[in-house]
Amino acid sequence: MTSLTLGPLAIPTQQALLYLGFFAAMLSGWLAGRKRKANPEAALFAMLLGGLLVARLAFAARYFEQYSSAPWGLLDIRDGGFMLWPGLLAALLIGAILAWRTAALRRPLAIALTVGGLLWGGAGAILAALDQSRQLPELALLDLQGNPVNLGELDGRPLVVNLWATWCAPCRREMPVLEAAQQGNPEVRFVLVNQGEHAAAVTGFLAEQGLKPKEVLLDSGNRLGQATGSYGLPTTLFYDAKGRLNHSHMGELSGASLEHGLRQLP
Repeated sequence: MTSLTLGPLAIPTQQALLYLGFFAAMLSGWLAGRKRKANPEAALFAMLLGGLLVARLAFAARYFEQYSSAPWGLLDIRDGGFMLWPGLLAALLIGAILAWRTAALRRPLAIALTVGGLLWGGAGAILAALDQSRQLPELALLDLQGNPVNLGELDGRPLVVNLWATWCAPCRREMPVLEAAQQGNPEVRFVLVNQGEHAAAVTGFLAEQGLKPKEVLLDSGNRLGQATGSYGLPTTLFYDAKGRLNHSHMGELSGASLEHGLRQLP
């Protein structure tokens, strides 16, 4: 499952788990610190913000070439460009410094981090294991000429499947990024699966934007989104050469975040 639905909103699963773990940490830390009047809330927020900042800077340094032509893209965190381990280490360092300075904070902060970390990390690991065991769905879709295409037919290359629609603003913005990656990475197969629209709307949009991507398919019944648990657009699924899901990305892709996704493919 790549996303969770909350009314009309779709939230990336990993992001939702981070929120859940953080609020669990705040609650358990508050309960543990009531007697000593040492609420670790401020420390937890400092750890979260500091960790996110370092994670973003580490990602930007890793993919500096992709951001160099448009440096303002560094500020657009909608591309999901964060490096986990640098951010996690930075957050722990901030927590250690704050706990060292305030003895009363040590026990409630330790309890908060244990509860939040187990919930976030444990649930994330379970969902990742379940997702990575999922195979590419065997669906018959149509190309723009109306010819049937079996999505499950593999050609020995890793596969990137992008779910999109013309009415989706982030989908429209990331389409040139996907087209460029498709042209620049012939060792990877890219399939762009439109969700719920007819060929006329798709061909009109591509012509209007001057785009000519390959393997644009139509999924008028949104079956692929339902089969993969992808309820928000855009969503990009990364499969290995055997059709097993390796990882996914919900939200707009930048050149850097797409390059990061490709590097994770075996």
